[in-house]
Amino acid sequence: MRPDDIVALDRAHVWHPYGPMPGTTDPYVVESADGVLLRLADGRELVDGMSSWWAAIHGYRHPILDAAVVGQLGRMSHVMFGGLTHEPAVALARTLVDVTPDGLEHVFLCDSGSVSVEVAVKMALQYQRSRGRPQKHRLATWRGGYHGDTFHPMSVCDPEGGMHQLWTDVLPRQVFAPAPPDGFDAPPDESYIQVLKAELEAHADQLAAVIVEPVVQGPAGCASTARPTCGRCAS
Repeated sequence: MRPDDIVALDRAHVWHPYGPMPGTTDPYVVESADGVLLRLADGRELVDGMSSWWAAIHGYRHPILDAAVVGQLGRMSHVMFGGLTHEPAVALARTLVDVTPDGLEHVFLCDSGSVSVEVAVKMALQYQRSRGRPQKHRLATWRGGYHGDTFHPMSVCDPEGGMHQLWTDVLPRQVFAPAPPDGFDAPPDESYIQVLKAELEAHADQLAAVIVEPVVQGPAGCASTARPTCGRCAS
């Protein structure tokens, strides 16, 4: 298929994420990829600094990853996880448990970041309901964060500076504290901790969980003090 035909079919039938439909500019036609490079149909090469939205962090055509995929396809591709299990899944779960803190012993496998946040929220809400506290159905976070594009993750993204303002009136209303102070190497800010604790205490009877990004505040930068700040509030 010629590149012009690909673009024409794309404009006729494809709705790309994070953009209008129809798009205002033609997409680049990628013919192949290798390492960090995307090769376009017109011969140009682009460095994929976004790593395909973080899904190709080891680069394209990595020999170990490609061999693993080919080998797995030779055995089975996708098998549903309801009532079934298999070695690759349990081996991955064990590896993840080995590198996480003590007490985190179970793994729920998801296919995207947004879905993982949805599942975490559902776990928190189900826990509160099972404990006889259905009124604890809201989430607390701080401004400047990004958690995904499905419904509950959108509700805890930044409500003013984010890209989900269109949905403000229909999303669940969550509790937002101010964003933490800037500074990659800065120690936890005591005055900010008190502000955050006051916000949590004011809504404690409604809160099911607190959700924050552990390091990266999406477009807002890095929050290197997230762990100690949350630890102080929890204590």
